[in-house]
Amino acid sequence: MVRDILLWPHPLLSQVAAPVDAVDASVQALIGDLFDTMYAAPGVGLAAPQLGVLRQVIVLDTRARQPESCPIAMVNPRLVALAGTTTYREGCLSIPGEAEEVERAERVSVEYLDELGQPQRLDCEGLLAIAVQHETDHLVGRVYLDHLSPLTRALIRQRMRRRKRERASARPAAPVGEAL
Repeated sequence: MVRDILLWPHPLLSQVAAPVDAVDASVQALIGDLFDTMYAAPGVGLAAPQLGVLRQVIVLDTRARQPESCPIAMVNPRLVALAGTTTYREGCLSIPGEAEEVERAERVSVEYLDELGQPQRLDCEGLLAIAVQHETDHLVGRVYLDHLSPLTRALIRQRMRRRKRERASARPAAPVGEAL
């Protein structure tokens, strides 16, 4: 099911997500919703907090730029090794219409549980390494803008507030008495 993506600076996007105790049917349903929402947006990664769910779950699919990769769901991902540095122009589904150069590790190793709850380790490079770092940032209440200067963040915050107002005014009003 496609869900609404929270727009920054929504307060939930700055909160820390809780670890998942067990990969059960509810977590698998969340993974499905994350993939559906990410593809509909479209994007290459999405974290549960972006849907307002403070759980440590992310999904990634970098096949558009890395055809050798495959869609991946990660539960409780943990970066265990980082190497090198690279700069990449990042965007975010929670910050539509914006993109900035961000310095990240060039290669990362990540440990996580897969959609069946099995422990995995993956060595990543290129866009996948960037996406893993970007999405795991969401799990600790950070967005890519937190890697930028305060001035750049302030300018983007102003533009995002304007977009939120425009988005809200474009929605039709609910009939009186109808639950939202």
